[in-house]
Amino acid sequence: MTRYRKSARRVSALVERDIRRLGEKRGFSETRLLTHWPDIAGPEVAGICRPVKIGFSRNGFGAVLTLLTTGAQAPMLQMRLPELRERVNACYGYAAISRIDITQTAPTGFAEGQADFAPQPKAKTAPRPEAVARAKETAQAVGDEGLRASLERLGANIISKARP
Repeated sequence: MTRYRKSARRVSALVERDIRRLGEKRGFSETRLLTHWPDIAGPEVAGICRPVKIGFSRNGFGAVLTLLTTGAQAPMLQMRLPELRERVNACYGYAAISRIDITQTAPTGFAEGQADFAPQPKAKTAPRPEAVARAKETAQAVGDEGLRASLERLGANIISKARP
């Protein structure tokens, strides 16, 4: 009989084993390289490439990290490879990566080669008009204009996102 915990658990704890198993298929023994790629590579580099796999060469020490980028960004990425290799090795804590290869892709294509590397910013939604009116009503007693305007914006966002 299976027992279930009644307390809440983090989502990362629930999927950690599956992510590790899928990452290890591509040579990523340390999944932090995949999950924290923008932090490791920096926002500029992470916006133009992503790690695809880590392989081991037949001769020599260290692994080979393969990055996916578009053809137009490859020369810019090539210039940053020494710095990027140092950052990735800092993630591992030792000189795990000896070489970085670049694989180029078209801007559109198969699921693996799609060129959208950076996450899209979330679209902001405007608060509902009735929420704005109710927030103005609530904050009208505040004397300072700047504080009142801030409270009105905050209140309108809270009221519009509240469940009916």
